[in-house]
Amino acid sequence: MAVYKHDKVVPYQNSGLTKKQQVADMFNRIAFRYDFMNRFLSAGIDRGWRKKALLRLAKENPKTILDVATGTGDVAIMACELLKPDKITGIDISEKMLELGKEKVLKLGLEDRIELQTGDSEAINFPDNTFDAVTVAFGVRNFENLEQGLKEIKRVLKPSGKLVILEFSKPKLAGIAQLYYLYMEIVAPQVASMVSKNKKAYQYLNKSVLGFPEGKVFVEILNNVGFRNTSCKKLSLGICSIYCGVK
Repeated sequence: MAVYKHDKVVPYQNSGLTKKQQVADMFNRIAFRYDFMNRFLSAGIDRGWRKKALLRLAKENPKTILDVATGTGDVAIMACELLKPDKITGIDISEKMLELGKEKVLKLGLEDRIELQTGDSEAINFPDNTFDAVTVAFGVRNFENLEQGLKEIKRVLKPSGKLVILEFSKPKLAGIAQLYYLYMEIVAPQVASMVSKNKKAYQYLNKSVLGFPEGKVFVEILNNVGFRNTSCKKLSLGICSIYCGVK
């Protein structure tokens, strides 16, 4: 199984923990400020990205959806509103993020349709051919083994089920690229340090984006894992991308 550059990018260089353990620890530490930081650092654009990604499933009209790396449940909640499925299951390795997500679900009265639970993207605790669709928003960079995670997703998808991934990418336009790198390398970590007291988490964000095999390379990985009808759609001048594939 191939190993990619981002597989080895970790939040804490001197830690003896695995990437998966470090990522879980990092998100537990920043959970209390995670939603605020997302809105603040993206100027609210991230909600529009999520909506565009989820609308890629509108024609499929999925009744059962798995949201991998669900975090505080933003995608699961939005999918419930936009797609009206019978059931959405969200899994994540961060207990603190899930606690906040469950609070949001209860507050919205969606507990009958959304279930959030602890789960590992690389060992998904569901039988083969369970879900009509799988979504992952800003989560595949955090997989310890990218191909293993994608294979697990394919396994739990029903035949002809659709995968939609939303992930950061790197803009290529001159000027825009320089501004992006300045923001990601300096501004975001400094703001994060002041607000969430965890500068390393947002330095990790930048390094994991830089190391991620984006665009055509990632589409080829999806193909190699066994997905078909794969595609990549860049958003906001290339800052973010939507990837799709069908089992």
